[in-house]
Amino acid sequence: MARRFYQLPSLTCLNTFDACARHGSFTAAASELGVTLGAVSRQIKLLETELKCLLFNRLHRGVELTGEGLELFQVLSQSFQQIGKLCRTLKSRSKAGDVTIAATTAFASLWLMPRLGNFWQCYEDINLNHSISDNPLDPGFVGADIRIRYGDGSWRSEAVYKLLDDFIYPVCSPEFFARYAIGSPEDLLNMPLLRLDSVDPGWTGWDAWLAEWDCDPTEANFRRFNNYVVSLQAAEESQGVALGWHSMVEPLVRTGRLVRMGAWQMKAPGAYYLTWDENKPLSEAAEQLRSWLVEIASKDTTV
Repeated sequence: MARRFYQLPSLTCLNTFDACARHGSFTAAASELGVTLGAVSRQIKLLETELKCLLFNRLHRGVELTGEGLELFQVLSQSFQQIGKLCRTLKSRSKAGDVTIAATTAFASLWLMPRLGNFWQCYEDINLNHSISDNPLDPGFVGADIRIRYGDGSWRSEAVYKLLDDFIYPVCSPEFFARYAIGSPEDLLNMPLLRLDSVDPGWTGWDAWLAEWDCDPTEANFRRFNNYVVSLQAAEESQGVALGWHSMVEPLVRTGRLVRMGAWQMKAPGAYYLTWDENKPLSEAAEQLRSWLVEIASKDTTV
């Protein structure tokens, strides 16, 4: 008989044992494996003979693991789970044409989507999926092949590439602008300010912007939103002043749907970055998407 390199019993026997241990029943294991009850009994007997110990106590209504059986099951179950996880990962990598990109609702709606038509025309063989979330801890966001994130570029276990900088200024509707006179940033404290309550602690909001101009945010009249796109819609409807991120609101300002409320602007303390798992090399398709995004951002004259 040929000597097994790892000195393991038959993998068929081990697989059968695992099914019996999980179900506590030879009959249920036979049903899962699609074999007869006799075949299961023979595999378990072969395994017990090779290991020279009983693995199950045979009971009237099933079986239970012996001490030795429990030891084997604990190690075997963990090993099978790790092997299964790796196999699923390898299978997902085999879908070379599939790429998932994650972004916030605002960035996806206002910056990414208007530019993606060109990508689809250039790379028709790539199936681009989207994970849109304003929560950076969302499993879909974290698990995406490429993420677009705002911050300081420091995220644990993530490779990063700076995509673009941004600057921030107040915006409102033309009607709102005509109604309110403004001579300094401090005048904004007397107006309804549309505030985004972001779940991302790295997001720059009204507090930081007002502090830049030595204004006390506690004196402001805030109307709160948990969605940036909706806050901009409220600004278009003359409900107040929103904080405009130039990369996203420039088309709205250019077309007159929004206007800048004064000439004051601040450079965003963070930047937008492309990030991905530093322990998982990008697939060819993901690399093509990354390169395309970098090229598009470098040509973006709006920021």
